[in-house]
Amino acid sequence: MRDLALMRLALREAERAAEIGEVPVGAVIVCGDELLASAHNERETTGDPTAHAELLAVRRAARELGGWRLTGCTLYVTLEPCPMCAGALHAARIDRLVYAAPDPKAGAAGTLYDFPADPRLNHTYPCTVGPLHTESATLLRDFFRQRRRGS
Repeated sequence: MRDLALMRLALREAERAAEIGEVPVGAVIVCGDELLASAHNERETTGDPTAHAELLAVRRAARELGGWRLTGCTLYVTLEPCPMCAGALHAARIDRLVYAAPDPKAGAAGTLYDFPADPRLNHTYPCTVGPLHTESATLLRDFFRQRRRGS
């Protein structure tokens, strides 16, 4: 139930992204019962290629905690992280990742690569897949369908 409720918050962030023309990906980071950060994609808005929801949430959570280590924290995100974001989660020492929809084109948490479980890295973290999969995938599919139509 907790994963579902927190993924709903991430999905709301993704919906906000879609409303402003950003690829609809949303993320939240919690530590225990405390919501530390929430974010959505801002690449178009900022012109920053690294302004993915996950990275923005990691930066905000680190600022909130006063340090770069996100030990004890869980990231909830509506789309499987790309290699850049999965690498950032590794670097931040996130404790757990939960994502809604897999990304067949850039997924780095089990689809194309598996950063969270790669034993060659000095930090691994458990990954849960699927809460609100259908809703997240539908939001992305509808967003790109509208973009192709030019509306």
